[in-house]
Amino acid sequence: MKTKVWAHRGASAYAPENTLEAFELAVRQQADGVELDVQLTKDGKLAVIHDETIDRTCNGVGNVKDYTMAELKQFSCNKTHPEYTAAVIPELKEVLKLLKPTDLTVNIELKTGVYRYKGIEEKVLKLVKKLEMEERVIYSSFHHPSIIKIKRLNPNAKTGVLYSDGWIHVVAYAKLIGADALHPSVNNLRSEKLIKESKKKKIPLHVWTVNEEALMKYLAEQGIGAIITNYPDIARRIVDKKG
Repeated sequence: MKTKVWAHRGASAYAPENTLEAFELAVRQQADGVELDVQLTKDGKLAVIHDETIDRTCNGVGNVKDYTMAELKQFSCNKTHPEYTAAVIPELKEVLKLLKPTDLTVNIELKTGVYRYKGIEEKVLKLVKKLEMEERVIYSSFHHPSIIKIKRLNPNAKTGVLYSDGWIHVVAYAKLIGADALHPSVNNLRSEKLIKESKKKKIPLHVWTVNEEALMKYLAEQGIGAIITNYPDIARRIVDKKG
């Protein structure tokens, strides 16, 4: 099967991460999907932003959870790419509505590792169902109780185990908790053992964050499930060349 190209926080090498501009660019660069991060605001809205604070990406400071969605919208989020003067933190519904006319997969990462964000799983599932996008979404989290909860609330939902390094028997672990895929950091792919085992057990690998061309080429040759990258245009070229 041909490896998919998923844009990490959108085409984040070229536009401010996790903004509508970055997701629009990912579509134009012919990504097969996007990866994004979701947190809850003070008024219970689903904000698309990676960090628990707005400090790194926006012209403000403080925790996402301490602002309402309307307050967050007042900040400019173009610190990494100043040319995007209109970039702001989007709501999840805005991103999903933008992507609905396309055929892109949406990998929603629940940012529940630092703050638990009570009820975030229910809110995300409800919104995805309302927009009739259930077949196109996969849920992931470093806080695995969140993906177990997603599965409990909707047994048909697709989930992925996000993890970094140092894991043993991770394929068996994914099976144990009922996850559908593994989302390892690229450093876990330095040896072929995980690739072989995941193929044998039919657990796809969605690997992050793959920005080196040599690694993109290697993973495409191995036929892994998806490359999650800040450079979807480069990954697209490499994957298509392999195909």
